[in-house]
Amino acid sequence: MAGSDSSRFFAFLLIAGGVALLSVARADYEDAPAPAPEVETYLVRCATKLTEECGDRIFNNIFLKQDELTPECCKKLVLIGIECHEAMVKYMISVPALSKNASITVPRSKQLPLAQFEIAVAATMRQRHGASATAGGVQISQNLKDLPEEKLEESYPCLSEKRVFLLCLAVRVLNSLLVQTYFNPDEHWQALEVAHQIAFGYGHLTWEWKKGIRGYLHPMIFALLYKVLAVLGLDKPWFMMRAPRLLQSIFSAVGDLYSYKLSRLLFGNRVARWALFSELTNWFMFFCITRTLSNSLETVLTIMGLYYWPCVRVSSSSDASSTRIWGVVVAALACVIRPTSAIIWMYVGLLELSLARDRMRFIFLEVLPVGALVLGLATLLDRLVYGSWVLVPLNFLKFNFLSSGGDYYGTHKWHWYFTQGFTVMLFTFLPFSLAGIIMSRNWRLSGLIAWVLVLYSILGHKEFRFVLPVLPITLVFSGFSLAAISTPYSSDNKTAEALKHHTKWPSRMRWAICFLLATNIPMALYMSLVHQRGSEDVMNFLSREAAKDRVKSILFLMPCHATPYYSTLHRDLPMRFLDCSPSEERGVPDESDRFMMDPVGFIKELANDWSLPSHVVLFESEERALREFLLLHSFKEVKRFFHAHFKVDRDLQSSVVVYALTGQ
Repeated sequence: MAGSDSSRFFAFLLIAGGVALLSVARADYEDAPAPAPEVETYLVRCATKLTEECGDRIFNNIFLKQDELTPECCKKLVLIGIECHEAMVKYMISVPALSKNASITVPRSKQLPLAQFEIAVAATMRQRHGASATAGGVQISQNLKDLPEEKLEESYPCLSEKRVFLLCLAVRVLNSLLVQTYFNPDEHWQALEVAHQIAFGYGHLTWEWKKGIRGYLHPMIFALLYKVLAVLGLDKPWFMMRAPRLLQSIFSAVGDLYSYKLSRLLFGNRVARWALFSELTNWFMFFCITRTLSNSLETVLTIMGLYYWPCVRVSSSSDASSTRIWGVVVAALACVIRPTSAIIWMYVGLLELSLARDRMRFIFLEVLPVGALVLGLATLLDRLVYGSWVLVPLNFLKFNFLSSGGDYYGTHKWHWYFTQGFTVMLFTFLPFSLAGIIMSRNWRLSGLIAWVLVLYSILGHKEFRFVLPVLPITLVFSGFSLAAISTPYSSDNKTAEALKHHTKWPSRMRWAICFLLATNIPMALYMSLVHQRGSEDVMNFLSREAAKDRVKSILFLMPCHATPYYSTLHRDLPMRFLDCSPSEERGVPDESDRFMMDPVGFIKELANDWSLPSHVVLFESEERALREFLLLHSFKEVKRFFHAHFKVDRDLQSSVVVYALTGQ
């Protein structure tokens, strides 16, 4: 075969292989005449207009007199177009097994427009090419719903999942190497710092670990990575800094793949491609998904889990229900990694419970045993590391929800996620996502987004990363609207020949792509390479200096957790930072707050009972007030690192300054 014919043939095998029920009466189709290549290409494009679910229902209704057709399947049959109808009728007549039953099937086809013709073509060509009925994971391409473009003959071949994953992996590895800025303390202090303490025996555990509101499963992943680096002799500054994000980039690529698979399952190949484009180019996904936050792994597990839950699909089937157990397992893992993930899975679980026919099996043979097993194993791990029995989800719930402990770190207005937080995360994808939600009318998935945003809005303490798990879902809808824009439209039915030679995007599509790239790429690069990079740069510098035995001890005179710590320094040296643990008494300022209110008074009080550190690290805004004091105590400036062009939540912290004690 020529290259183009071969690719079309392969695309057909993928399409036909997904229709499992059409394996009946195999021998009857063995002698079907082979159509001409151009006819075959056209018939394949027609066959792609039906989903696997609708194909199953049509087959059962026509040949087995079972399963009533849903309005959605009827709509797809009507919108397949008169040209496809006539071509399939002509080919159907040439199939002996169908022509002899034409007196029965043709009248039924008039009641259910075009039904058996599409199925017959798919079955016949599938048997002629010997396609396996068990082509796992292959889904039939769907048309965009409720769009005039449904009448077009254009179809997108299914991309190999291996190729999609390799593409995503390459992008995310590069992504992880380009992320060189500081975003949220939890990336280091609740993951890598804990992992470093497990792997090497030294590191700082924050107050959360003393109160037992954090689980060890997530840090253990990076602890194993650190152990591998140590065994290989690679626990050097560069690897200690880059390896955790490189590992997270692999997880992120898996999440990208499942986002592609989910959008393909729901809306077809065309939408899946543009959904993947949206996910890979959205600035906040680029900025955050390869960071070692528990929210990043939670996001990956969320998109993976949704793919396996039947209730998320347009219409559930018995085959889909068999994959539900994997969705339950992934959901349980997500809740162990981050207990607030239960907000997502509560919605999905209730939706499944309302739609499933096997509710007792779902509850007593899936949810309860899987949940108990995963929670039990996670609790056992925490018991081994904590040294006592600790029920982390309960402690987490009590602190963050029942006592509003998270409010200690700041609160926002109830509408913050809608007017600022999630809006900024979507950025210029916002109008495309809203349009996709409206056009697709997939209220189950869009309802999940609304559910998460509303429930998180009730909590006083709000952060961008809390709603990261629903960002890829929202970008799937962006892919839907982009796919609609990318389709050339004409009010007349187009012929296969016309579409065969159509290669250019409509001008509106080119403008949309340019707009999205021109706004998201600069934003992603600026936030990942420029904004707040001083915190990372200063620790990389100190790590290299410590490796040369030039650092003896460090004092951080800056807001608490403003830099990475032992996980980056990777030297067991005395270090001190300003504490900001929540006080039992409301309104009592912590050590970090007292320093920010009066830097000079605080440092004078501290100097009465300290051993002079070899290095002091502070922001330029506080350095101006303390410069005279530091020079008076024999410190001199040795390095200054750019940090930010504008302030975030405090005074402008334009640079990070390192002072060293002279005469060492």
